[in-house]
Amino acid sequence: MSTTTTTRPDSPRPDAPRPVKPAPTSWMRLPDKAARRRMAALSRAELTLLVRNRTALFGALLMPLLMVGFLLTMADTLGLDDGNLPLAAVLGTSAIGMVLLMAVYSTLIPAYVGRREERVLKRLRTGEATDSQILAGTAVPAVVLSLMQCAVIIVAGSAHPSLSTPVRPDLLIAGVLLGTLMMTLMAILTSAFTRTVESAQITAMPLFLLAMATSGMLTQLDTLPDRMADIFRMLPFTPIMDLVRAGWLDAGGGDVTRALLLAVAWTVLAGYGIRRWFRWDPRQ
Repeated sequence: MSTTTTTRPDSPRPDAPRPVKPAPTSWMRLPDKAARRRMAALSRAELTLLVRNRTALFGALLMPLLMVGFLLTMADTLGLDDGNLPLAAVLGTSAIGMVLLMAVYSTLIPAYVGRREERVLKRLRTGEATDSQILAGTAVPAVVLSLMQCAVIIVAGSAHPSLSTPVRPDLLIAGVLLGTLMMTLMAILTSAFTRTVESAQITAMPLFLLAMATSGMLTQLDTLPDRMADIFRMLPFTPIMDLVRAGWLDAGGGDVTRALLLAVAWTVLAGYGIRRWFRWDPRQ
């Protein structure tokens, strides 16, 4: 007597390959303990390179202070004290803007370009580190350095007789953090259009000069015609400076909401640009 063995239609065959759950993309993986170790290793390597590069270290540490000194000597010519804010307030908030532009944006562009042209980024992609971990690990030393400088500026500025402690620390922190994130993403995006480390100074100039001229760092926006001031406030770096001023000097209402939304919008656009145009392979 023979027996017939039936197999349930929904049961898998013993020799059938097990289905593999698709892994999340490199931009979606949540950081775990191993990811934090990889980030720490990348950050230590980048910090070592930054310390050894005296030009980059000088630009990150001393150039913001030199630029603030330049603004102080040119205050009368530029009319920095013609608006509603005292000169010390303008210089204090401008110093934070200088740190974000120089210690973050201008420092990170040659860093990303150099790692790309030396095929470091491409080799790192063959390991366990995700794309976001590689990009973030490169930025960590410059970001930490800039945050420390901003903290020193706020503490020193608050001790000035014509200034006070931040009126809205939450807005001030939001402005600094959003500015740091935006300038990091802008640096990554700009590096995609930069062929060599030497040309990084050229490709960084358009955004740098635009931010200097339109964010209230060279002149107070309330002294400009209303239409021009409204246009300037829509540009990338101006919402960051508006949040910094509102948090340190005066809580602003509707203007603060607009500045916050604009800063988030420009940050998201920079992230989209990275997904669209960033290059991992050398351009040469």
